Formats: sequence, C-alpha cells, structure tokens
Amino acid sequence: LQRARGNAGKTVWLLPTGLCMAHYESGFDTSFVDHNPDGSSEYGIFQLNSAWWCDNGVTPTQNLCHMECRDLLNPHILDDILCARCGLDPGDSWIRHCSGHDLSEWLKGCNMHAKPDAKKINNS
Repeated sequence: LQRARGNAGKTVWLLPTGLCMAHYESGFDTSFVDHNPDGSSEYGIFQLNSAWWCDNGVTPTQNLCHMECRDLLNPHILDDILCARCGLDPGDSWIRHCSGHDLSEWLKGCNMHAKPDAKKINNS
C-alpha cells in the first residue's frame, strides 16, 4: 500500500492511508458492492469503480486494471492493492476522514510510525 504524490501528481500510497481508506470505503468488507446512480458499481475493500477500474460485464468501462470486478470481492486483496496503485484518486471518504488527519492510530501495535502529511500541514 505504499505510494506517495510524485512529480506526475499521482497519489502515493502509505500503509496507514490505505487502511484508513479501506475502513471508510468498505468497513474492510472485501465482498462489499455499492451501486451508483450513474449505473456503475464499486467493488471490494477500496470500492473500485466499474466504469474505470474493472469490468463487471454491465457497465461500459475503461478497465484500467485489466480485471473482472468480481475478482475484487474475495479476501485476497493483493489484486485490489495493485489495482488501487494504478492511480486511484482518493474518494470523498478518504478526503473527509483520512487526508490531513493523524493516521498513526492505524499503525498502533505494528511497531511502525506514520509520517504526517507534510503538504497538508504546510497548507494549514
């Protein structure tokens, strides 16, 4: 889950960021599917959208991760992580609950430390 915002403007993942996002997007439920008013659906622990990231056989899709959406609904999340790393932009849940917040709580008991979001802190 490790990435960071680089020169190209791509989101960089950090472990606490991914954990926070998974909590607020799906409650860590790998089988969670949510349906959107536009007809697309969101799948799995990171709620990857069928219009962009995967093919559900129904929604017209870019299928940027070259995978079927149902593959995001099992407890094996490596493919979810790899897909999310392709350039998934954080959603409203991440912006509301994770961005600019102290994410060290997500690493308690892991003998790891979360680095503060320096960009967010400097803009405060």
